[in-house]
Amino acid sequence: MQWQTECLYCGGYMYRLHSHNIKCSQCKKKLSIKRVNTVLFLMEAFLDNKSALDASKLLHISYVCAKNYYQDFRMLCANISEEHYMKIRDNAVEYEEYFYIEKSKKHKSGAIFDAYNFLTFDYNGYIYTLLMPSLQKYKNQFLEDNLEDTYTKEFKKFQRASKLIRLSNKENKILDFWKYFEKSILVYKGVSHKLFDYYLKEFEFKFNYSKEEALELLIQNYFKEQT
Repeated sequence: MQWQTECLYCGGYMYRLHSHNIKCSQCKKKLSIKRVNTVLFLMEAFLDNKSALDASKLLHISYVCAKNYYQDFRMLCANISEEHYMKIRDNAVEYEEYFYIEKSKKHKSGAIFDAYNFLTFDYNGYIYTLLMPSLQKYKNQFLEDNLEDTYTKEFKKFQRASKLIRLSNKENKILDFWKYFEKSILVYKGVSHKLFDYYLKEFEFKFNYSKEEALELLIQNYFKEQT
C-alpha cells in the first residue's frame, strides 16, 4: 500500500503530523492512520471472501463495525458496476435467466417462492446481473389455497418454455459466474431478501476484476465518497 505517502483523495504527497495522523500537501485532507489501516484491512478481507465476523476477530473490532464497513463496500460494488454498465451497455451481449434457492430451503414447502430470479448478461467478458421481482408476496396466498404443487409444476414448465438463453457456448462466462456465485455466497450462511441484490452485486464485482483491480477501485471510490 502507498497510503503513507500518497493521498487517497487526490494522490498528493502525504506527510505525518505530530498527532500521528497524516495530511495531504495538496488537498489538505487529514487522515487517521489507524482508520485507514482498518479500512484497508477490511477491504482485503472482504475481497478474500472472509465473513465480517471473521474479519472483526482478526482486527479485534466489533462485529457490528465490520458488518457496517462490509455493507458500505457492497454498495460501492453496486455503484461501480452500474457506472461501468452505462459505458458498455450498447456492446454485443449474451444473457440467460437464473434461479437461485438456498440449499437449506430447496426441499421445504413453498421453496419456489423463496427463489431469487436474476438475469445474467455477458458484455464481451464483463458480467452484469439484474435481479427480477421476488415471488415472496404470492407465497402465503398460494399456500392457503393449496395451489403450491400446481403452481410449482406450471412454473417449471414456464421455465423450460420461456428460455431467454442466448449463449453461443456451453462453457462461458455466464456459467462460470453462476458456479462462482453458488460457491462464494455460502460464506455468509444466509442472506436476507432485502439485501440480496447487494450481495449479488458484490460477487459480480469480485468476478469481474482481479483482487488488485478490485482493491484499487474500492479505495478510489470509498475515499472519494468521504470528501
